[in-house]
Amino acid sequence: MAYHHARPVTGWVGWIWFGGMMMILAGLFNIITGLAAIFANRVYVATPARLLLFDISTWGWVHLVLGILVLATGIAIMAGQLWARVVGAVLVMLNALTQLTWIAVNPWWSLAVIALDVVVLYALIVHGREAEAH
Repeated sequence: MAYHHARPVTGWVGWIWFGGMMMILAGLFNIITGLAAIFANRVYVATPARLLLFDISTWGWVHLVLGILVLATGIAIMAGQLWARVVGAVLVMLNALTQLTWIAVNPWWSLAVIALDVVVLYALIVHGREAEAH
């Protein structure tokens, strides 16, 4: 006869749900950014020497696909799916790395996002099973 011992639910389950909601929000932002780049695919930049034209439709498609992936992963994290915690952990690590590349541009924002990513990463990896039960 096998006994299954349920792990107690701690306050970290709230951080898991917070991480899922933030991923949903980030996914929506990326989708909006991607659609804007696809439909308004030319950007004009005035410089002192000349006028530059950039085609950003490819960048828009990247944002759109990434946004859909992040949105779906956030929803699955909220549902307590194991695969979503794994994919979510990878996406959160990638987000922290991208913030590191922007740290010279906006240091306080980048540091805040990296710190938040570390907390969400800890919640997903260590306390992720708590979200499965609820």
